[in-house]
Amino acid sequence: MFVTLLVGMPIVWGNLFLQTYITVWSVRYYLRQRRESQGVWPLFGVITLLMMGSFLQIALWGGLFVLLGEFSTWELALYLSGVNFATLGYGDLIMSEQWRLLGPIEAINGALMISLSGASMLALLQHQLKGRFETPS
Repeated sequence: MFVTLLVGMPIVWGNLFLQTYITVWSVRYYLRQRRESQGVWPLFGVITLLMMGSFLQIALWGGLFVLLGEFSTWELALYLSGVNFATLGYGDLIMSEQWRLLGPIEAINGALMISLSGASMLALLQHQLKGRFETPS
């Protein structure tokens, strides 16, 4: 179990770094675009960037699964990684007994990262709505 945690934690930390970087970059993008456009495009851009960040994080986990020899193809590794990351837990693919603890670790990681993305989008949506519905002084 300890070895599994040692193997999984660098990916968790890599995802934390990626999520932090992409979130900060997305907020900066939103604020820059918001000055130029009053429509939905700044928020749409943020949602797109955050979604791409989630795909990158899923790919990191999938890469680990391939590196560990759990799956022979990227497709299977990415599929299981996406199922774990999104906490779907279909159960149609399982990992070996040695590495199966990585699934719950990825699920916890994914739940936190997806929650942070949702919170970021909500904060920016509130910012956008506040500007529209504020009454002039």
